[in-house]
Amino acid sequence: MKVNKRQRAKMQKRTAAIIALSIALVLTVLLGYVGMNGTWLDSRGLYKLMPWVPKAHVTKDTWPKPIALGLDLLGGVFVEYEATMSDELRADGYDFNILLNNTMDIISRRLNDKGFTETSVSKIGVAGIRVEIPDVKDPSAVLDLIGSPAKLEFLDSDGNVFLEGRELKTATRTVDENSKPAISFSLTTEGAKIFGDMTAKSIGKPITIQLDGKVLMSPNVNEAIYGGNILVTGSFSEDEANTYALQLQSGALPLDLRQDKLDTISATLGDDALTTSVNAAIVGLLLVLLILLARYRLAGALAFWALCVYIIVLFLLLAVVPGIQLTLPGIAGIILGIGMAVDANVVIFERVKEEAKLGRPMMFAVRVGFKNAMSAVLDSNVTTIIAATVLLFFGTGSVQGFATTLLLSVITSMLSAILVTRFLTANMVSIFKNPSLYVSDMPKAAAPAIQNGEAK
Repeated sequence: MKVNKRQRAKMQKRTAAIIALSIALVLTVLLGYVGMNGTWLDSRGLYKLMPWVPKAHVTKDTWPKPIALGLDLLGGVFVEYEATMSDELRADGYDFNILLNNTMDIISRRLNDKGFTETSVSKIGVAGIRVEIPDVKDPSAVLDLIGSPAKLEFLDSDGNVFLEGRELKTATRTVDENSKPAISFSLTTEGAKIFGDMTAKSIGKPITIQLDGKVLMSPNVNEAIYGGNILVTGSFSEDEANTYALQLQSGALPLDLRQDKLDTISATLGDDALTTSVNAAIVGLLLVLLILLARYRLAGALAFWALCVYIIVLFLLLAVVPGIQLTLPGIAGIILGIGMAVDANVVIFERVKEEAKLGRPMMFAVRVGFKNAMSAVLDSNVTTIIAATVLLFFGTGSVQGFATTLLLSVITSMLSAILVTRFLTANMVSIFKNPSLYVSDMPKAAAPAIQNGEAK
């Protein structure tokens, strides 16, 4: 009776493992199909970039819409400006080159805040600025963010200008104490003193803020405001508060800009750059599969399965995380993540092999192997995460794009190795317990010690 119960329990465990792996396989195939071919709502996917599809080119109809591409892979638009310094700034002794660099920094930061993280802002000649913006459908909308030759002015109740946009540092949408939309802006030290003195004389009176002669708002002054941090409240909607903040910021450019040229720009690496990258990735994955199968047999196939899950989840994150634009450096971050994922599986399977060679049951070898490998896997991934985080916070442009994809890749690969690979391996061992299916160089002396998954 005891033997029958034991056999029945083994059969139930084996059946549960088969069901679990079948469900996992169906989900993997389904998600992979959606990633390759899109859905009935949006048919864009990676399928048209595959090497067996003739004349595959990167267009709006071939690449998944949610994953934005950078200038080097898809192109975009560029605009060139001529910067000039006002007579007032020149009379105050400001250095033109310093103001030009500040203007470029403001433009770059403004576009980054709106999700154009791979924007290129460069200097042309002595007084020119070139802005290259990837994956843009409406150039005029982006030009509104950059700021045309706008002039921001603060007027007192008599209509006299007492403060200009060069004294404004930042303007953002926020909420007041009642959680209603409001606008917060900060001023330079000199601007804060001027604004404080004026508000002290204008309590109960309006102060008008206008851009290029157009009134943006005329809030009433309730008290003297010193310190340079101003909160403007009123009956704003969220969209209005956000629009006003952007308009305020667009008038804060230190120099006056005159638009000289606006045109589209093709992919800097060529129209077939992304197709070539996808083809190279496929070849690389196939080579990894062959090596894993040769070295770890069935465990290698499970590692490749986990790698496919990792790639699906990673591209899902690239689609849903805002502000990511995929460039060639970003693809490099993804490739590094794939390397980290394979490396983690190699470390784990080597520990499992060590236990199996000692004559341990495969289920026991898997459990102990994962436990012994976790410290090495966590250490290697955590150090990479720290490096990617530093690059993300202190880098700019393409460096930030590389850091973002690397960070997502490493976190996803670590979870894939810890959770997905362990789930697949544990269930597969419940079905096939013969160590020779997992260990290609199993010593003959150890083989007789294990039969049917149990130590003798």
